[in-house]
Amino acid sequence: MTTLRSVCVFCGSRPGARPAYAQAARETGTMLATEGWRLVYGAGDVGLMGDTARAAMAAGGKTMGVIPTHLMPHEKGKRDLTQLVITEDMHERKKVMFMNCDAIVVLPGGGGTLDEFFEVVTWAMIGLHRKPIFLLNTENYWDPLLALCRHVVAEDFASASLLAQFRPVAEVEDLREALRGALA
Repeated sequence: MTTLRSVCVFCGSRPGARPAYAQAARETGTMLATEGWRLVYGAGDVGLMGDTARAAMAAGGKTMGVIPTHLMPHEKGKRDLTQLVITEDMHERKKVMFMNCDAIVVLPGGGGTLDEFFEVVTWAMIGLHRKPIFLLNTENYWDPLLALCRHVVAEDFASASLLAQFRPVAEVEDLREALRGALA
């Protein structure tokens, strides 16, 4: 019996300024489903979160959404998922998402997405996990973040190992290949 592999996707609850972001989210959801990987995400039916989940579901994929009670109305908590977990707070949400995945993908997003990214990167840096982390750098969205991380290393606030904790990929097909290697 094979174990279902799960990929946690952190991304925006808004669509962003460029249509390419939503397109990449839909392609990511479809790709996860066609590869047979379960989507673990923030359970919202808005923004890139909703785009990713709807695409995964349309392609026949399994989905697990995790959302805190207070965000159910704001993020329009998606109830037709394979599994929906409602948590008490954001900390529990992130923990449940992390504990139920084998790899992490970060699509464009805002403050919440950055919080999720830095938390899993920090956990990796201090040895709490070895799960692969990928940044989908759609239309170079994450270039300023990558520059900031290099700056943090150059200014000696982190070792170069910070940059080794995650891997940027440009396109969904690159992400597919990276995940295949990581989840093999």
